[in-house]
Amino acid sequence: MGLPDRVKGTLSVRQGSVPSIWTLAVVLVLSSGATEAQTAANTKPTVYVWQTGPWGRCMGSECGQGGRQSRAVWCAHPEGWTTLHTNCEQAERPDNQQSCFRVCDWHKDLYDWQLGAWNQCVPISMRSPGAVQRPAVCTRGEEGIQTREVGCVQKADGVPAEDAAICEYFEPKPRLEQACLIPCPRDCVVSEFTNWTSCSKTCGTGLQNRIRFVLAPPLFGGSACPNLTEFRTCQPGHCAEPESLYSLKVGSWGHCSVPLPRTARQAPTPIQGKDMAVPRRLRNGKERKKGATSGQPRLSKEERLKRKEGRREARKGRQAAKEGRRKNKERASERVKERVREKLRERGRVKDPETRELIKKKRNRNRQNRQGGKIWDLQVGYQTREVTCVHRSGNTEALSLCSHETLPVTYQACVLTKDCEVSEWSDWSPCSKDCYELNGATGERTRTRRVQQLSVGGGAECPGLEEKEPCTPQGEGVPPCVMYNWKTTEWTECRVDALLSQQDRRRGNQTGLCGGGVQTREVYCVQATSADAASNLSSLKSKEASRPVHSDLCLSPPPNTTQLCHIPCPVECDVSSWSAWGPCTFENCLDTAAKKGFKLRKRRIINDPTGGTGSCPHLVEAIPCDEPSCYDWLLVTLEDCIPDNDRGCGPGTQIPQVQCVNSEGEFVERQLCRDAILPMPVICEVPCPKDCVLSPWTAWSLCSHTCSGKNTEGRQMRARSVLAYNAGEGGLQCPNSSALQEVRSCNEHPCTVYHWQTGPWGQCIEDTSVPSGNSTVGRVGVGDSSCSVGMQTRKVICVRVNVGQVPPKKCPESIRPETVRPCLLPCKRDCIVTPYSDWSACPVTCKAGGNAKRKQNRKRIIIQLPANGGQDCPEVLTQERDCEAPSVCLGYRWKTHKWRRCQLVPWSVRQHSPGAVETCGPGLQARAVSCRKQDGQADIGTCLKFASTMPPLTQPCQLPCQDDCQLTPWSKFSSCTQDCVGVKTRKRMLVGKSKKRDQCKNSQVYPLSETQYCPCNKYNAQPVGNWSDCILPEGGRLESQMGMKVQGDIKECGQGYRYQATVCYDQDSRLVETSRCNSHGYIEEACILPCPSDCKLSEWSNWSRCSKSCGSGVKVRSKWLREKPYNGGRPCPKLDHVNQVYEVVPCLSDCSQYVWVAEPWSIWKVSNVDVKENCGEGVQTRKVRCVQNTIDGPSDTVEDYLCDPEEMPLGARNSQLPCPEDCVLSDWGSWGGCSLPCNKNNTRVRIAYPIRQPSGEGKLCPNTTEKEPCSLNTNCFHYSYNITDWSTCQLSERAVCGSGIKTRMLDCVRSDGKSVDLKFCEELRLDKKWQMNASCVVECPVNCQLSDWSSWSECTHTCGLAGKLWRSRTIVQVAQGDGRPCPPQMEQWKPCPVKPCYHWRYGPWSQCTSEGARCGEGLRFRNVSCFVSNGSGRGDGCLVDDELCADLEPSVDGDKQITLEEPCTVPCPGDCYLTDWTVWSPCQLSCVGGDDLGFGSVQVRSRAVMAQEPENLLQCPEQDWEARPCTEGQCYGYKWMTGPWRSSSRLVWCQRSDGLNVTGGCPTTAQPVADRSCDPACNKPRSVCTEAGVCGCEEGYTEVMTSDGLLDQCTVIPVLEIPTAGDNRADVKTIRAVSPTQSSNSLPGRAGRTWFLQPFGQDGKLKTWVYGVAAGAIVLLVFIISMTYLACKKPKKPQRRQMHNNRLKPLTLAYDGDADM
Repeated sequence: MGLPDRVKGTLSVRQGSVPSIWTLAVVLVLSSGATEAQTAANTKPTVYVWQTGPWGRCMGSECGQGGRQSRAVWCAHPEGWTTLHTNCEQAERPDNQQSCFRVCDWHKDLYDWQLGAWNQCVPISMRSPGAVQRPAVCTRGEEGIQTREVGCVQKADGVPAEDAAICEYFEPKPRLEQACLIPCPRDCVVSEFTNWTSCSKTCGTGLQNRIRFVLAPPLFGGSACPNLTEFRTCQPGHCAEPESLYSLKVGSWGHCSVPLPRTARQAPTPIQGKDMAVPRRLRNGKERKKGATSGQPRLSKEERLKRKEGRREARKGRQAAKEGRRKNKERASERVKERVREKLRERGRVKDPETRELIKKKRNRNRQNRQGGKIWDLQVGYQTREVTCVHRSGNTEALSLCSHETLPVTYQACVLTKDCEVSEWSDWSPCSKDCYELNGATGERTRTRRVQQLSVGGGAECPGLEEKEPCTPQGEGVPPCVMYNWKTTEWTECRVDALLSQQDRRRGNQTGLCGGGVQTREVYCVQATSADAASNLSSLKSKEASRPVHSDLCLSPPPNTTQLCHIPCPVECDVSSWSAWGPCTFENCLDTAAKKGFKLRKRRIINDPTGGTGSCPHLVEAIPCDEPSCYDWLLVTLEDCIPDNDRGCGPGTQIPQVQCVNSEGEFVERQLCRDAILPMPVICEVPCPKDCVLSPWTAWSLCSHTCSGKNTEGRQMRARSVLAYNAGEGGLQCPNSSALQEVRSCNEHPCTVYHWQTGPWGQCIEDTSVPSGNSTVGRVGVGDSSCSVGMQTRKVICVRVNVGQVPPKKCPESIRPETVRPCLLPCKRDCIVTPYSDWSACPVTCKAGGNAKRKQNRKRIIIQLPANGGQDCPEVLTQERDCEAPSVCLGYRWKTHKWRRCQLVPWSVRQHSPGAVETCGPGLQARAVSCRKQDGQADIGTCLKFASTMPPLTQPCQLPCQDDCQLTPWSKFSSCTQDCVGVKTRKRMLVGKSKKRDQCKNSQVYPLSETQYCPCNKYNAQPVGNWSDCILPEGGRLESQMGMKVQGDIKECGQGYRYQATVCYDQDSRLVETSRCNSHGYIEEACILPCPSDCKLSEWSNWSRCSKSCGSGVKVRSKWLREKPYNGGRPCPKLDHVNQVYEVVPCLSDCSQYVWVAEPWSIWKVSNVDVKENCGEGVQTRKVRCVQNTIDGPSDTVEDYLCDPEEMPLGARNSQLPCPEDCVLSDWGSWGGCSLPCNKNNTRVRIAYPIRQPSGEGKLCPNTTEKEPCSLNTNCFHYSYNITDWSTCQLSERAVCGSGIKTRMLDCVRSDGKSVDLKFCEELRLDKKWQMNASCVVECPVNCQLSDWSSWSECTHTCGLAGKLWRSRTIVQVAQGDGRPCPPQMEQWKPCPVKPCYHWRYGPWSQCTSEGARCGEGLRFRNVSCFVSNGSGRGDGCLVDDELCADLEPSVDGDKQITLEEPCTVPCPGDCYLTDWTVWSPCQLSCVGGDDLGFGSVQVRSRAVMAQEPENLLQCPEQDWEARPCTEGQCYGYKWMTGPWRSSSRLVWCQRSDGLNVTGGCPTTAQPVADRSCDPACNKPRSVCTEAGVCGCEEGYTEVMTSDGLLDQCTVIPVLEIPTAGDNRADVKTIRAVSPTQSSNSLPGRAGRTWFLQPFGQDGKLKTWVYGVAAGAIVLLVFIISMTYLACKKPKKPQRRQMHNNRLKPLTLAYDGDADM
């Protein structure tokens, strides 16, 4: 249901108009009525409607059209419940199926969303009226919405898709609306008015004007610009004579035209009103006026007859002149023919063919340059202008009314305008690329066209003469392009940065550094070969030395030039401890004839060192000895003591059990010991019942010394003790105490130890005794690194310890090391360099004034360094040469030819002008211009492209008349021989007939010479600009203090130089070349770049002792901070609070390294039980010491805590001393072991044996066995392995970083948690499933690697003071870990030599003048002069001689089109006209609060109206302004400013943020009040109306008010004058009244030195400071009273302080760990 048609018609309102309320009301009434009628007509008793569901997915067998989609359709009641389909109208049933477009994935390439442009931003308030109220005051802008069209289209042709669902299938539909901002209206902003102009008249009534300029245009609906001009009348005085009301006015010059042929000029003149066949020209003033102005009176008959007679006389004169010209022409023709004949005779005399060829070429060249060819088709014509007489009112009047003025010339010569004409395009050149490259760069082809007609007379300039387009060669025969790949040199040797602790004087030790480092290589580009086609980076193994090419030819990313590397750390030779000295043996047991023997001790290699065992210390030491033997008897044990004579007790013997052993202690056959002395049976004693009982001898102790000397002697000791005393007299007595110990000598050999000492292996040299073909040594190594077998030797000497070298016979010859061994000779490796690259290209463009020769160079690259005596690398790797002569620029330039003769305006045009002379006057002359290059002529188009601006083809000229004086141009001034002395002159001469005319000889009017004093040039130099960066001298890499070159470190510190530019000025403060001041342009000063100092740490301390004496513990070492880093040095590792860094590693202590040693038991001390029998209970004591255990046995005594306290033997014991005839047992043996696992049912046993049997009957020996149960963690233990944590990564001694080893320890732990010796776990054969060592990596401290400094750039400015030279470098390798960071300075600069900036600059425009008339169209002129400046852009510079700009291309501010004159209009008296356009204002942004709103920036210029007559104001044109967008504007703010109140008013104005007073821009709603009024009026003397609207007094006066609050009078405020320190009269103390109305300026010498205290304000009330002074006075008074009271009070008796608790505490200094303390 819709609106009726007639209603719809009322709604078709034009866009942008708003219908009235009544119209909307009528529309609503009509629409409601129509709706009701339609509803009533279609109403049914029961209403059911069809409802549909959403369309389902498009289904089909093929993509695109032909798919089907379905939906559900049902009949429903309006209340929502479903009913039968029959209840709904079947005819209205919607379709449940429809055809659709089935979308497939490949449709994504065919369809896409098309986005329309955003429409205009519409305010939200207009889209939904009433919803959002527009703010009364706009601050930032109004929010709006803008819409756009979005459609799904085909990508190929933009045709809309069948269904938008196609695009939605792949991408959601883009948004149709977006928020936008409508900025606040911006009013027009104008400047203040200028001063009033002078009166437009010198007498009578005129006008004065003042104008202002538009600074900002109205934007976004802001207020329009106000009037830019104000007028006021002026009357300088009464005019003495009547004013001239008429003025001659000249029009603009007409089109340039060519005079018609004579026949055309003589044809009858067409009827007035038809198209004229010839250009209309003005015969005289009246006829010109007639043609220009209709309604003028026709000429009288007499005047027409006079004119006709004059024309007849002129015709006769022309005929006579024509006849004279014909005769002159014939005579000239004869002279020309004679000259031609003479030239032909001369040509016949020339026999040389080369000369004839030169003449021919010259003739052809002149013919080409001859004016008249099409390219130089210059045609001189004439143009005319109109002259009218105008009234001051602006009306045009009869020309006769301006008879008081001389009529101006109405014709001049001109050049006919012709546009540039060019030929058709040539064919395209071949493609610059002649090969095929997939995804590579394309080539380029060009086509050109030639100039056929140059632009003359202001015609259209020539279009582009060359076109270029990319191209790719086509066709089957196109070869593939040459490919280029990167190649690399060998990696340099791995370089390891020094440790932080090695950055000092010990830097020489760097040769031994190992671990992680950095190595570099060079990358260069080469042409790819077929072998390289498969890979971008060629292998170095091929050693293929390809020619380097420019790096730009390799398109792939270059390979890395640095990489991390690792130097394997040398493994130091680790040897075991010395073994015990062996027996004295023969040197050779097979040769026992010599009686010389040696005792040997040995040690073994634990870790094989790098490079073999040659670097290990000696492993065998020998001591000469006597009575050597190779075999000896070893006492294994002694049998029990057997009494002699088969008795039960008493003396006896012990038979020794022996075994034959060799010198190594190994058991051998007994027969080998046949020469050895067999041990004898040992005498022993079996105690009888009454005998003293002694214990068995202990074993002999270790020898106290390993050798014997003068002051040392080896001793061994053994002891025994009394177990039971004898029984009175009947038994064997006990020995005295000295007999209980025995001492014997040992190691009686002298302390002279010898060993063989070896030197290092020498260089491997070729072994000439062994043929290479018969070598038995195989080639070992990588690849072919070894080529032959050589021989190495070393020195072997016999050395006596602590003495030195001795004869070899002192050392055992059998163990002498070898002195010669075979070795592998490495192959010689020659240096490999690439061939030289191609020569670099010579510059193709010339620089102005560049006389220095250009260089080209080439280089070659070392790709393999020599080794093992191979051929050395060449010293020269780069070559340089001068560019060849043809490589200089072609230097296209214009060549000008002779000026042609001066052409005047045709006589037919100027013959009727007043004072016209046929053969003289102004005209034009033309010339030809050709394009030249160094070796000949070039095409014009080439010079148009490469050369400077084409010289002018025409110039004005003057054919002198008979009475004119002709002079030559001025010569150049003569040169000055020296400054400040003499003069310089220039001259000219009279030519032709002027030499004879008297008026030309008047030197006052026509001077023939001019003289000037020579300038007095004085120059002074002064520095300018900042100092440059400190620049180190060019050249070297950093050399270390030890003379070792540190590869890759660019020198960063030391003494350098900084530069400051100098500038040279002449006596007029003009910039000149620095050479005038005998300066090279710089001041040089030494400077210091501080060297980076790395963090310096101490050396590692020694490892601490293991924290446990048995089992696993930790040991620690540390280093501390010695010096903090500065100047970009390497940072410190993480330190603790005392500036130390620690390293902790696990350690394992041998549990047997410290043992308890017990001395023999003392004699029994029997208690008073049976003293007589010396038996019973007794006590024995002994000393127990903790000693360090060595391979030779216990040695030095150490602290007891190092030994296991649980293992400490008893130092005292209580026991029962057997009585005589009692059984005596030996000491108890050690306890046996418990079987594992521990169980209380198991027991352990210890035993003793009887030494003396009891004698009496019934006496038995006690039990010889003791048992005790095995209790866990008491006397029975379980054992297990315990693994420690990993240690830190341990590196080699000299390693900085890289690969290392981390270790952990196995610890044997008892079940009670105590660490014990590993042997307890090893005896149980427990499983060791852990790995004890693992490799690890410590990050390498890679220093920052920088490239070399680039070459110095070109100067940033070609001239001036601000020029700089720059150079830069790049980071090749960033710092890693604790490496030295990169310096911040990646660029350096130094000043360029200062050069004066010469440039052409226009002078000011002259006044507009209309030649020959007071007003009308005219010209204004300006000159172009040479200026010099400092290039800063501030100021115009100083004027200098034009010769200094002679080398510059003629251009002003970049514009090559020099304009020295332009048309202008001189207003006629009474005209109202527009001023010239102002300059463009600065760019201004649309901002709020200094923030850019993003609407761009704009600038504006304007023209104001200037009027001269009050009567003509209504004829004035409209003022004009125009705006344009610009870039990089700035924000301006505007605020109201107010002045002081003057009576009841003050000034209020708007000021821009840059201080410029403007009109507009400030919000009118916030404008301050400018006027105020008081009621009643303030008419009292010195009264003013205050801002509050009440009467007050002026400054310096106070108000006296009436009882009703009104002002009664203003009285003077008495002022207290306080002299200050600067007052000369400070010693005079006066209080006097000073007139407050007198200005401070009227009191000389008093300004700023006097304070005026005025207690009352302008409102008559006391000021705030008065109350402050009063309060201060009260406080001071209270203070004085208090102090007086305290001073008069009696003091109390002093009490002694008790000082005993105030003891001084000691001063404690706390060290915070800072190394700077």
